[in-house]
Amino acid sequence: MAIKCERIYTKPADLDGYRVLVDRLWPRGISKVNAQLASWEKEMGPTTELRKWFNHEPAKFPEFKEKYLVELAANAALPDFLKLVADQLATQDVIFLYGAKDEEHNQAVILKDFVLTRLAGQVPATRLQD
Repeated sequence: MAIKCERIYTKPADLDGYRVLVDRLWPRGISKVNAQLASWEKEMGPTTELRKWFNHEPAKFPEFKEKYLVELAANAALPDFLKLVADQLATQDVIFLYGAKDEEHNQAVILKDFVLTRLAGQVPATRLQD
């Protein structure tokens, strides 16, 4: 099984996986029914302050990544989130959904790498990669 990242505004590529929104804010114009989410883990998104500072500017992405990784490491919700992801990976793909337009410079990409690194000792590596 794999962790994937998908933009919530695009037509779902995979409805069979565990679909989890990893944004702190609910995406505009998306109904909760149409989102077809299994879970909304808003605590895993960057803080409002960090999100506003980043402002989805690709030039700021390296520094955003560093700051977001610090937030993640200190996040009290992290252990439960890691358990949730590991449990779901046992039977299905996990799809991190995000609202950002930029598919390369967003928190879901960072979160995926972070989670893969954290779970590397708990789940066989072949099950974690796309």
